[in-house]
Amino acid sequence: MLTAQSGFSQSAKSKALPKLKVSENKHYFVTEDGKPFFWLGDTGWLTFGKLDRKGVEKYLQDRKAKGFNVVQVMVLHNVNAVNAYGDQALMNDNLSQQITSPGNDPNDAPEYDYWDHIDYTLDVAQKNGIYLAMVPVWGTNISSAKSKVTKADVEKYAKFLADRYKKRTNVIWLNGGDTYGDKFQDIWNALGSILKTNNPDQLVTFHPFGRTDSSENFHNASWLDFNMFQSGHRRYDQDSSKTAFKEDNYKFVHRDWDLKPTKPTLDGEPSYEGIPHGLHDTLQPKWTANDVRRYGYWSVFAGGAGYTYGHNAVMQMFRKGDNPAYGNKELWNTAINAPGAGQMVHIKNLILEFPYLERVPDQSLVANQGEKYDYQVATRGNDYALIYTYTGRKITVNMGKISGDKVTATWYNPRNGKKTKIGIFENKGTKEFQPSGKKQDGNDWVLILSSK
Repeated sequence: MLTAQSGFSQSAKSKALPKLKVSENKHYFVTEDGKPFFWLGDTGWLTFGKLDRKGVEKYLQDRKAKGFNVVQVMVLHNVNAVNAYGDQALMNDNLSQQITSPGNDPNDAPEYDYWDHIDYTLDVAQKNGIYLAMVPVWGTNISSAKSKVTKADVEKYAKFLADRYKKRTNVIWLNGGDTYGDKFQDIWNALGSILKTNNPDQLVTFHPFGRTDSSENFHNASWLDFNMFQSGHRRYDQDSSKTAFKEDNYKFVHRDWDLKPTKPTLDGEPSYEGIPHGLHDTLQPKWTANDVRRYGYWSVFAGGAGYTYGHNAVMQMFRKGDNPAYGNKELWNTAINAPGAGQMVHIKNLILEFPYLERVPDQSLVANQGEKYDYQVATRGNDYALIYTYTGRKITVNMGKISGDKVTATWYNPRNGKKTKIGIFENKGTKEFQPSGKKQDGNDWVLILSSK
């Protein structure tokens, strides 16, 4: 146990982050004062269990520097969860019996417990402008054949979480946790309802199993503020499902966009950088920065309210001596500098450069949309349009979809955020724009058309 006398000082208190809410048009997020909030998430699932205070500070400072504003994390990976200090979360592996010391401050409590460490992490996140999207208990703890978790246990646990984090403005709840939404619905509905009813100002969604979406089972649930889907880690040819959208994650967004009542949606788990195609066969090629960019632009331009990036080593906070999952051999504190992690901010910067809340998906801009990796996706506002090509394929545009007699055309490089002006064109007819470089996967570009 870490005690108050162990020499750690409490993290400096910082100003509470603005509360988040769904925008008036119901497709996006805004802060409580109405400013656009583009969800740029990182996947730090095992942060609470694996990182000590120094590690928490290093990780969250790095994510702030790279432009992330949300980190997805598990409160409990397992019911026998223990953190980096050896602190156990639960008595007798029972969700309804949390082990807490008096108070929640290591400076005035005799012992620093598992839940104090979460409080500390929330403080550090707040200081770095980051919201923690917290999964109360990972889905396998409920769905496993050996599970002894009851609905009553979950209800007590949910009340504990709701009470403890009532005053936190940088908490978002991810119900579920890589689990099927059509199973154990009584438990997930109870958990979601208690969290939402007790803390109506904290956003709640459901993190589902691969190639499924919260909207499939919980879209009309009163506790579900926005939809989240997991587009997953398999290639086109690795997915035998007849109904799944496979790698075409934009299809989840297009479907969710049209649902009533209208709710925001985003890809909360695409393929992670550095993870083998299909997850389990470590001899398969690994997903790269190119792939995480493609998933990001595809889903955001389709109307997503944001995007969550992930890296194999970082999501499991892999340390020396750990038993690796999914063939990982890289330490988390070097993997935070993977190329894709540094490139995600360019999506956020580009989207926020233009009037955000008027933005809509519009595939009518693209004359030859293509399929699979050649697919081109378009989004626009009144005075601007953005079209993404992953393979450097020529973009043929149906002009006249935005205002103005003339438009300025510019290339935007998703790898470094740099712009190259193309010229000024009449806003009518059909125009072709050819990116530089070879036609190949990863030679991705955004065509910007602006009438102002």
